[in-house]
Amino acid sequence: MAVSFKEIYRDKSSGARTGELSTPHGMVKTPIFMPVGTQATIKAMTPQEVHQVGGRLVLSNTYHLYLRPGQDIVAEAGGLHGFMNWQGPILTDSGGFQVFSLGPLRKIDEDGVMFRSHIDGSEHYFSPEKSIEIQEALGADIIMAFDECAPYPCTHEYARQAVDRTTRWAGRCLAAKTRPDQALFGIIQGGEYRDLREKSTAELLAMNFPGYAIGGLSVGEPKDIMYRVLDYTIPLIPADKPRYLMGVGSPDCLLEGVARGVDMFDCVLPTRIARNGTVFVSSGKLVVRNAEFARDFRPLEDGCQCYTCQNYSRAYIRHLIKADEILGVRLTTIHNLHFILNLMKNIRKAIEQNEFIQFKDDFLSRYHFK
Repeated sequence: MAVSFKEIYRDKSSGARTGELSTPHGMVKTPIFMPVGTQATIKAMTPQEVHQVGGRLVLSNTYHLYLRPGQDIVAEAGGLHGFMNWQGPILTDSGGFQVFSLGPLRKIDEDGVMFRSHIDGSEHYFSPEKSIEIQEALGADIIMAFDECAPYPCTHEYARQAVDRTTRWAGRCLAAKTRPDQALFGIIQGGEYRDLREKSTAELLAMNFPGYAIGGLSVGEPKDIMYRVLDYTIPLIPADKPRYLMGVGSPDCLLEGVARGVDMFDCVLPTRIARNGTVFVSSGKLVVRNAEFARDFRPLEDGCQCYTCQNYSRAYIRHLIKADEILGVRLTTIHNLHFILNLMKNIRKAIEQNEFIQFKDDFLSRYHFK
């Protein structure tokens, strides 16, 4: 089996757990946050820097790499590992979320999705088989089934049709897969509807995927709805399978997800807000580009051990960002990824010491991020 999962420790007061996810490119400890390298790069960082801040498993995007440079070029370079010089495990998403987020630029039928490139308007067609073909060429350790991500809000009938199509497409993805060194994860859909989440989970469990993602969340719904969906969906997934909550990366959601038994997360949030001059700190967010920091010579956060905080001040970083200097974005990105990955490290430690709930409550009592 290309990928296997072993639960190591379960918190006695919640669904939180630690585990080991074994892949062809190494073992990673869970719960884990995956930095997003949409186009085969974590924006503004080298692979070595990503590893230094604690990154162990990264995500790249099938849709974007298909459009440029093309999966054939990546395959010629030895797959994503060789192309981007990342020696650790890689996960590629199926392209489904990106295609479905194109709105009027795409048209769904039973076989797949016709869409227009956001780059040049050219027409392309993605089917489950095409998604698997591209992901096999990209060569990630974990690949994702092509699914239909229903929007929020949507009617029960729309969500039901999306679940049925997701199930049919999941079967086609399994049939199309040829590489034994890659693990294909199924994606549970169903919107905010409990009966549909249960239906989707049961149908995908019958296909015996080595891991399961919860899709269709963090798409605009209130957080309490997301947590409620996790409350009744996560317990349906067997304990020996990794559970992946797609597109979630704010510290409060990471803690709430872990509390419910999620093992894997990804999100562009830490790197995206860094490019806008915003950083995570223990009290929430700090918009370092604001004028109030022009003469603030403290680090972004006192006590932070990241390269940025050990060497540079808020005033200097603000100056770089206001002057559109590339270094400013590099420094905020290094800090934000260190913050999130260090949070995950401390979460794992708290679970193993059976102190997770106290850790979660203490963190959230200080943290305010809107």
